[in-house]
Amino acid sequence: MSEFKCHHCRESLQGKKYVQKDNFNYCVECFDAHCANICAECNKPIGADSKEVSYKEQFWHNTCFKCFKCLQPLATETFVVWDNMILCNNCVSQQALSKCKGCLKDIKQGEQSVEYKGTIWHKDCFVCSNCKEVIGTKTFFPKDEGFYCVACYDILFTKYCVKCNKPITSGGVSYQDQPWHSECFVCVNCSKELSEQRFTVLDDKIFCVDCYKNFIAKKCAGCKNPITGFGKGSNVVTHETNSWHDYCFNCKVCSVNLANKHFVFHQEQIYCPECAKKLA
Repeated sequence: MSEFKCHHCRESLQGKKYVQKDNFNYCVECFDAHCANICAECNKPIGADSKEVSYKEQFWHNTCFKCFKCLQPLATETFVVWDNMILCNNCVSQQALSKCKGCLKDIKQGEQSVEYKGTIWHKDCFVCSNCKEVIGTKTFFPKDEGFYCVACYDILFTKYCVKCNKPITSGGVSYQDQPWHSECFVCVNCSKELSEQRFTVLDDKIFCVDCYKNFIAKKCAGCKNPITGFGKGSNVVTHETNSWHDYCFNCKVCSVNLANKHFVFHQEQIYCPECAKKLA
């Protein structure tokens, strides 16, 4: 059986306090003198009887691990590393707020600055994402990750109604990739707003369903009702100057439906070939 000795001084460790490191055993005296990690703050060994904190291959006495700014002990607290400084949550918030988002330099006391949603810039660093002119404290518009002066935002992003040619500041309707104010997207006949209504277009004119049925739509030669193209009867049969709902295109005699079938048109009436043979 191998002897239980200190790896450095070779003294017996039987009945003594010892420390194990890298699979070797050391007496407390040798560990403190030759093997202990050095504290990154006080540059003294972290002895066997001390509590140790480690972060990214660096070591501290637990009493030396403090916020760089306010010296709050952080051994049992959350912390943030900022510009190689260990900071408590409160100090890192203050540090972040005092650094310009544009040039990444500190904003010194008394310097003019602009703050937006928790981010801060030097006044002259807060510039338009498009033209790069200084916005400073003037009106601007945020868009995605950028900030735009009024002129650039108007050129790049503002939509203009195709009817009144005025800017659409909110909401609106898009039809065939063209923008409209909701109040401008109306039936050409009755001026009813159509932003959330069914409508149809004829010769680039927009009609509500009622106006299209009553004034524009062709009448079915069978049932005499409008052919709107909506719902039942959306399929149409046309012959010469007449039109029918597909379900109305029936033989005058036997009533068989003749949509997509052979038929005979005689004296403004529709007949199947068999019934047509019996005509006088």
